[in-house]
Amino acid sequence: MGWKWLGGLLIFLGLFVLYFFRDPERAIPAEPGAVVSPADGRVVEIVNEPHNGEAGRRVSIFLSIWDVHVQRAPVAGTVAAVDYRPGRFYAALRARASAENEQNVISLATPRGTLVFKQIAGAIARRVLCWKKPGEEVSLGERVGIIRFGSRVDVWLPLAAEVAVRRGQKVQGGASILAKWNSTA
Repeated sequence: MGWKWLGGLLIFLGLFVLYFFRDPERAIPAEPGAVVSPADGRVVEIVNEPHNGEAGRRVSIFLSIWDVHVQRAPVAGTVAAVDYRPGRFYAALRARASAENEQNVISLATPRGTLVFKQIAGAIARRVLCWKKPGEEVSLGERVGIIRFGSRVDVWLPLAAEVAVRRGQKVQGGASILAKWNSTA
C-alpha cells in the first residue's frame, strides 16, 4: 500500500514539473510600436520610476506557479547588457522584490531607445536564467530566458511609451500588448 502512495506522489510531481515548464507557441502582435509582455502573469504595479536618470514607468508582473515561466523579448532590438545581480529571495508579490531580490537586468537597445526588463527570483524561485548574451539580436516575442518556480518580471518603459495595461490585469508573454511606443527617435 505504501509503495502505491509513493508511486502516485512521484507521478503527480513529475506531471506538475512537466506542466510548470511548458512553453506554448504564441501569436506575436504585428502592431508598430507594440511592447509585448515579457511574461505570463498578473500586473501588480505600474509606478513612475526613473532609470539611469531618465524618467519612465515600471510595470511589474507577478508569475504564480500556474503561469508559464519562459520570458520573451518585449521589443525587437539588440541585447545591450545582461547584468546578473545576486540578492534576497523575498516573496515576489512584495514591492521590495524589484530592488532587493536576485535578478537578471536585461537592457535592449532599439531604434526608439533603451528598454530594460528584469527577471526577478521569488521566495520559491531561486534560479533566473537568461539565454541571450550582449550583442545578440532579438525579435519581438522571442524567448530570452526562464525563471524557475514562481517569480516576478519588471519592465521599465520610457515616458514615450504609453502603458496599455492596468493593475490586476492578466497578461500573456509575447502575446499581450503591455505598451505602445510611439516615439521614433
